[in-house]
Amino acid sequence: MTAPTDLDVLMTRLGRAARAAATAMAAAPTAAKDKALRALARLLREQTEALQADNAQDIERAQANGLAAPMVDRLRLTPKVLETVAEGCEQIAAMPDPIGEITDVKRRPTGISVGRMRVPLGVFGMIYESRPNVTIEAASLAIKSGNACILRGGSEAIASNIALWKLVQRALTEAGLPAEAVQLIETTDRAAVGKLIAMPEYVDVIIPRGGKGLIERIASEARVPVIKHLDGNCHTYVDAEVDLEQALVVTDNAKTQKYSPCNATESLLVHAAQARAFLPRIGAVFAAKGVEMRCCPASKAILSDVPGAQVVDATEEDWSTEYLAPVISVKVVQTLDEAIAHINRYGSHHTDAILTTNHPNAMRFLREVDSSSVMVNASTRFADGFEYGLGAEIGISTDKFHARGPVGLEGLTSLKWVVLGQGEIRG
Repeated sequence: MTAPTDLDVLMTRLGRAARAAATAMAAAPTAAKDKALRALARLLREQTEALQADNAQDIERAQANGLAAPMVDRLRLTPKVLETVAEGCEQIAAMPDPIGEITDVKRRPTGISVGRMRVPLGVFGMIYESRPNVTIEAASLAIKSGNACILRGGSEAIASNIALWKLVQRALTEAGLPAEAVQLIETTDRAAVGKLIAMPEYVDVIIPRGGKGLIERIASEARVPVIKHLDGNCHTYVDAEVDLEQALVVTDNAKTQKYSPCNATESLLVHAAQARAFLPRIGAVFAAKGVEMRCCPASKAILSDVPGAQVVDATEEDWSTEYLAPVISVKVVQTLDEAIAHINRYGSHHTDAILTTNHPNAMRFLREVDSSSVMVNASTRFADGFEYGLGAEIGISTDKFHARGPVGLEGLTSLKWVVLGQGEIRG
């Protein structure tokens, strides 16, 4: 543990350095920011083997400490994961620079022109658990958006995070940008989080990314604004009119492609008109993959006949639960209205999908489901900044102000009013 006085000194030093770096980054030319991102992509590929060696230390320690399998899975820096984040850096480098863009300029009767300019937020603090690839996603978005950031990853990924952060600083230096634009809190002392979220003089916004307990704590204790989502209880709804073959493939992917992400489907709703046709087929898929189904009475009556199916009675709590595991709640609904009402009551406003061939139903679902991402005939697993073309994401916000859904470049900026005149005065 770090002594309180030492921690105060450390966090003040980080805060001051970040604020100074933010000023430089706000003025940084696009070419320099893009150079840093391309250098970072190159370094990630060159150092893949070394990064995996550092990551292996975290994996071994996590397994020895009895960390749950889904959490260990989130820790892994496989070559595929590293290639994905490297591609994300290159994708962000290729995107237009939003900083300094002036839009919505309107000439007023007085002669002045009024518009809005996109500018960086300044300094953001990022608090995250498990996934070390978040270090790169946060850093790359900070660089392109002209912000500085202070990162605080989970103690379970400390070796991986330090190794990745050092590559970020090498890339920044190579591009002639301040290395302090991206800083990592190297201590695993949990008190550092309390310091970070209570430094409004240095930090403009906090972005927590992790379990519900962490995010609830940050939201309640922070003295600076927070961009957050609490959990990902995502739904897939199979409508009365549907392509059953397509629905089978999409539902399977939404649940089983990977169990640990927040955009995996946790609740399956099926219209009564398709329940007997669809449920036995998806039940067989889930049975083969060891997925437990927590069912309403109507779905249980159908699924209990599926060979090898793990079928149990759903409780009221199940409808609200984010499992992050091979478990799914299943409910038969009588109408589209019932499906929408169920999602809005029990969901977490993260991502929900309708599988249907009825266009009016699809449009109603899009309008009326109150979630940050709403989909038609697609897997909920697409709710991701990389898949949305944002290059990467810093998190998924279920808030309604400032940023909602996957938070990419624009989510790390704000708009200020600009007025262009030629000597006009107000009468």
